[in-house]
Amino acid sequence: MEGTTASEVAGLGVGALLFLATMAAPKIDAFIASSQRGSLGMCTRCGDLKVIPCSKCRGQGAIQALSFSMVNDILAPLGNAASSSKPCPGCSAIGHLSCPNCSKKI
Repeated sequence: MEGTTASEVAGLGVGALLFLATMAAPKIDAFIASSQRGSLGMCTRCGDLKVIPCSKCRGQGAIQALSFSMVNDILAPLGNAASSSKPCPGCSAIGHLSCPNCSKKI
């Protein structure tokens, strides 16, 4: 690596650290939120809501079907594309499931 300066190497190192911090941020946030809920005596998973969003449809109740049509790809940003979605089989199109941690306590 001839011609590489120390500042370029340092920039690469800082960029790698920022990338890793960005990738780890959701997990760190979930850990902090869970520990805060636990310290308040709430369910650590749902915060005493008794439901959690479905992991397959992310709480929407429907799963978007993939289309590889060029017309749909062009019209989708304009909001004119025919959206083909099917009901989520994971939550029966409800969008949420009972919390596995605290729904047993009811």
